[in-house]
Amino acid sequence: MSSPLRTGLSGRVVADYGRQYEVRIEAPSGGLNLLLCSPRGKKSIYACGDEVEVDATSDTQGVINILHPRRSLCYRSDAFKEKLIAVNVTQVVLVTATEPGFSDELLIRCLCALEAQKINGLIVLNKCDLKNHLQRGRDLLAPFVRLGHPVLELSAHAGDLEALRKQLSGQVTLLVGQSGMGKTTLTNALVPEAIARTGLVSETLSSGKHTTTHSRWYDLPQGGALIDSPGLQAFGLAHLSREQIEEGFRDLRPYRGQCRFRDCQHDHEPHCALRGALAAGALDSRRFQVLQTLLAEHRRKPKF
Repeated sequence: MSSPLRTGLSGRVVADYGRQYEVRIEAPSGGLNLLLCSPRGKKSIYACGDEVEVDATSDTQGVINILHPRRSLCYRSDAFKEKLIAVNVTQVVLVTATEPGFSDELLIRCLCALEAQKINGLIVLNKCDLKNHLQRGRDLLAPFVRLGHPVLELSAHAGDLEALRKQLSGQVTLLVGQSGMGKTTLTNALVPEAIARTGLVSETLSSGKHTTTHSRWYDLPQGGALIDSPGLQAFGLAHLSREQIEEGFRDLRPYRGQCRFRDCQHDHEPHCALRGALAAGALDSRRFQVLQTLLAEHRRKPKF
């Protein structure tokens, strides 16, 4: 490796390519400069939004030396690995759409992870100009509305974004959602200079083709920043404890600790407060079903 041209440069990771990272630093002459950086050593622990210090090895390349403390962390995990999405965000916009159909379970999982990290979430229902599917989208989001999760209806293609711009002002916002929901279209509309590509929705699979392959940071004209992320098809919560999973369901909180047995699995045990609330119609059956799925995954998680 060649000797560094400049050392101890403060910067921010603005794009994550796996083992390489695009880091934006302040140029000596003022303004900004981008370096394509690699981590020093074998570990690749960085993510979009990280504040770092780098050594420049050329005018376009560098090495990351120091990672500064993170204020927040958005990631998903299965039983064997974790996947960083973005860091130092202040809120997450969960993008759904009237078409293609979206997964309410994926939405529940994302919100559960946000609750554990104490990060605010805003649900966006995009493509509301497609009136034939609008009611279906509203019906699927109705349980979230009843629980107090904010939902914003808009159409990125129609330029109906003023309400969202107000929500993004001064915030570092991560866009999360399945492929085909319109995250990249939203980014292009909100950040005029963005060069993000959009793709076509596959009607056959009722899912979108992946068009964003890495997380990328964009400064917003009104202040703050937007991070576009790859489309999700799964959101594992292996990093959460059972207590964090249950706490992530707002509607379960009044019943926590009310079961007869302390280790109640909310399955077939007698005097289960959650199943009693379900039978009384106080809990949504679909959300309870997702809870059982998450708790079953937690029980199967390898114990190392």
